[in-house]
Amino acid sequence: MRTLFYLAYSFLLFIAWVVMIPYLLYLSQKAKYKKAIPARFFLYKNPPFLPQKIWIHACSFGEVRALEFLSKELNTPLNISVITQTGFNAAREYAKEVRFLPFEIFLPFWVKKHDLLIVMEAELWLMLFLTSKIKKSKTVLLNGRISDNSYKKYLKWRWFYRLIFENIDMVFAQSKEDKKRLESLGAKNVKVSGNIKTATTPMIKTKLSKPKNRVLTLASTHENEEEMLLKKILPEFKNEKIILAPRHPERFKKVEELAKNLAKEYGLTFAKLSEVSLQKSDILLCDRLGELNSIYAITDIAFLGGSFVENVGGHNPLEPAFFENVIISGAYFFNQKTLYESVENIYIADINEVSSLLKSELKRSKISKIEAKELIIKELKSLMEKI
Repeated sequence: MRTLFYLAYSFLLFIAWVVMIPYLLYLSQKAKYKKAIPARFFLYKNPPFLPQKIWIHACSFGEVRALEFLSKELNTPLNISVITQTGFNAAREYAKEVRFLPFEIFLPFWVKKHDLLIVMEAELWLMLFLTSKIKKSKTVLLNGRISDNSYKKYLKWRWFYRLIFENIDMVFAQSKEDKKRLESLGAKNVKVSGNIKTATTPMIKTKLSKPKNRVLTLASTHENEEEMLLKKILPEFKNEKIILAPRHPERFKKVEELAKNLAKEYGLTFAKLSEVSLQKSDILLCDRLGELNSIYAITDIAFLGGSFVENVGGHNPLEPAFFENVIISGAYFFNQKTLYESVENIYIADINEVSSLLKSELKRSKISKIEAKELIIKELKSLMEKI
């Protein structure tokens, strides 16, 4: 019966792939997807990994960065698969081999045996785990989490997730609540390890000179957030140094046009960080990848993007907290709850409260709860010894 289901599932995925081909070809013309779409959906320049002890799959930049400590602690070369281009670029800095994870219909032919498959957070692909188990790999879900907003959706498909968790040997959950939710979906052998992103020390790519003015950074912002925040900041705080760091590089041009227009309206100067030093303009656009930690190192107040709009769920507060920035966040941080609990002095604000907050005495943030990575390393090594 299970075999028939898997065959039907694969057939439906194949039909969906055929139907999507015109749209996928259209998307592949966009800079954001130019490499990822051909690699994932057509296997273009995306050969299978050679067998290795450990294969790690993560989605994007933040998850890949959080996994870097494993390459040192486990003392073995890593194969890493990703979904996004930013994740691919980050993984290439420390992994032996990096690939884009193919669409599920290709996985039965693409996956090779590894001693251990480690998958990050919510990347619950049925064919990835099923094929890996068929190939006799041990499988682990690391940093597992289910947000408040997502849990009801997961429950509607509980029968499907039970099939996935049948093929996962061990789960590391971010919190006790995540453990409870994962077990309700069929997860077994679940251990609470905290969020492994707390085990990562932010790296500074470029040493920047701190301006005399107070530095306000709009970090990892999404559509509409820059405009909303700037319109609350600029009327009363023209003497501040403002740095814009959009989450996605394909938005750089759009944010540049917005910032130029607002700078002109308020009699301020605008420039791009790739062209001038921090000292030479009032509003700067960070248009270089990998520089956010360098910016946090000279930031006074960080507005944490992805939290002022409803559909994102927030971003990692640990990096600005590591540099003891004052952190101001919107109310929509549902994907980062456990990380927010690890940081003291995050100010949760409505967009209309931004101006009054900037006039207040604000406490700098600090990381108050560092989860030990020893549990994860110990359990992974123990699992590998049984192979």
